Amino acid sequence: MPAVRNVLVVGGGSAGAATAILLADAGISVDLVEIKPDVTALGSGITLQGNALRVLRELGVLDECLAEGYPADKVVLRAPDSAGTVLAEMQNVRSGGPELPASMGMYRPTLARILMNRAAAAGVKTRFGTTLNAIEQDDTGVEVRFSDGSARRYDVVVGADGLRSKTRLLLGIALETKAVGMGIWRVFASRPPEVTSSELFYGGPCYTAGYTPTSQESLYGFLVEDAQDRTGLSATEQLDIVRRLAAHYHGPWDAIRASITDPGTIHYTWYETHLLDPPWARGRVVLVGEAVHTCPPTIAQGGAMALEDASVLAELLLAADAVDDELWDEFTVRRYGRVKEIVDASLQVTQWQLDQVEGDIPGLMTRIAELASRPA
Repeated sequence: MPAVRNVLVVGGGSAGAATAILLADAGISVDLVEIKPDVTALGSGITLQGNALRVLRELGVLDECLAEGYPADKVVLRAPDSAGTVLAEMQNVRSGGPELPASMGMYRPTLARILMNRAAAAGVKTRFGTTLNAIEQDDTGVEVRFSDGSARRYDVVVGADGLRSKTRLLLGIALETKAVGMGIWRVFASRPPEVTSSELFYGGPCYTAGYTPTSQESLYGFLVEDAQDRTGLSATEQLDIVRRLAAHYHGPWDAIRASITDPGTIHYTWYETHLLDPPWARGRVVLVGEAVHTCPPTIAQGGAMALEDASVLAELLLAADAVDDELWDEFTVRRYGRVKEIVDASLQVTQWQLDQVEGDIPGLMTRIAELASRPA
């Protein structure tokens, strides 16, 4: 019999939804609270590598995600010249196994919708527009008071509430999130027929100018610059900047740029990083996903790490005889070293780009592919 009967999951992103699904499928009573008012408010484009697809298969949503997203097995490198000349086409490693694509691009709200619908079908009880106000715990459970005034006791609380985690704050855990010096414009746009995989341009006014298909009709483009304060810009000014930066790149970028007309499809954020030293749990409250680790998307493993956290945590909770240090020690052994290697690799690629040096990216990517190919 599992050591837990009821669990609260805080946060409806990938890590939270996946944890909730796996626990509910095993008969655990799961509540999920999400501070945002609606699932469709969650994000823009995402790239999921094969090890992430492995978890989506475990969740029972892989076929739906593949139908909605855009799977691919290669990445294309282009020059920032007047023709967008193709420099190389490289096959990606199928880190989820030979039967799965190497990667898949998806529109983030589509992934969120699929996961939250699956959670509802599993019996997860979700409340939007709700978060925690207080946590009090003892040896047998956690008393939670919510922002809507209600309260309930749980065997375990899973804090999957992102970069600025309220759960982490309530636990009194200090974790500095650092900007790394780059800012990224992301834009949702139409997919030209010739774009069938992620394509990257290095050079020109951006560190990276690329795009990834997210469906048969759509893609998300990204333009990476030095981090700047863009908070005071109007929607029109944001659109002008994106189109001006994209004008330096050609090939498929010409058609993509022409389709960028709606400022509402544009998002700007800084690259940030943090990694919480173990343990990731305090008593009966455990943190996962971006609440404990985040890094620049330079090797596209952030989503995979969040999903893997959920898979490993659910496996261990369902097998545990007690919620104790032995459980959390095993969670640390399974997750921390793997996540740290991913975070460090992402930061290394970022630093090479900032320093404008030619690092051993092929060697680094081979090492990360080998790591990701091993089950979490």
